[in-house]
Amino acid sequence: MKKGTLINSEISHAVARLGHLDGLCVCDAGLPIPAEPRRIDLALSRGIPSFIDTVKAVLSEMTLDSVEMAEEFPEKSPELHEAFMALLKQEEEAMGKEIPILAVRHEAFKLATKRCRAVVRTGEFTPYANVILKAGVRF
Repeated sequence: MKKGTLINSEISHAVARLGHLDGLCVCDAGLPIPAEPRRIDLALSRGIPSFIDTVKAVLSEMTLDSVEMAEEFPEKSPELHEAFMALLKQEEEAMGKEIPILAVRHEAFKLATKRCRAVVRTGEFTPYANVILKAGVRF
């Protein structure tokens, strides 16, 4: 059994297959998931697992280059957006560098999910709780 935080074999496999700038989407329960990327459905019931807990687990194993999100996220779900930004700040401090964020309209975000290597669906019921984590390199 794995020793680290992330023990979900499907997500761990998806992270291991990411190349530089490949995207992995973590989304709420309502985001339409296109056919192209691998679908990893974790949703059990409302709020389980949560968006933040899922992102934390993914980031425990993934080197992050940048993030893409809907520009509506901060306005429509300010508390969850603030929690996500705090998590990103921790990641920046651990990496010793700033993580760029690209904010796009929600419709453009949904189109961008087609280019992701995988989409991880959570049980989150908070609107716009969707991000694309772009893989970085360790050097």
